[in-house]
Amino acid sequence: MNQKNIGYLLIGFAVALLLLLTLVKIDVDKQATYLCSVFHQNEWDMTECPAHQSNTSWMLLAAFGISFFLLGLGVYSSFFFQPTTKQENFKLVNLSTLDDEEKKIYGLIQAKGGSAFQGDLVRETGFSKVKITRILDKLELNGVLERKRRGMTNIIVLK
Repeated sequence: MNQKNIGYLLIGFAVALLLLLTLVKIDVDKQATYLCSVFHQNEWDMTECPAHQSNTSWMLLAAFGISFFLLGLGVYSSFFFQPTTKQENFKLVNLSTLDDEEKKIYGLIQAKGGSAFQGDLVRETGFSKVKITRILDKLELNGVLERKRRGMTNIIVLK
């Protein structure tokens, strides 16, 4: 089941819950009105009226809040949520033209979903920064990847 269908289910559930809560609230209000009128007719102390001592209104308010939250979550999931997808359609590369070190770098970047930080490649391969830079220069020259500057580091992206 995809995100959009889950969103539609949440919207339907939230609307049904809101309708049910509205009916319950109407019934609770009718009961409270009746109790208050009985206490008023008999001139009893209104502070002892059970309708005024009940926590039902706070529980209903919380239930309405949860319902509106679910409704908002459903609307977001159905109409605004854009799942991130990994790029897995990379340019076809003839691996036989690459040497072992280039294959290692290419394999690491591909295993990370097609992009990696240059510093991560240095740490994971054990190669020096200069060696990684030279390998990346060669791969970039061959059109296998491209480097994008991000602050003090590079992000390496397969084409």
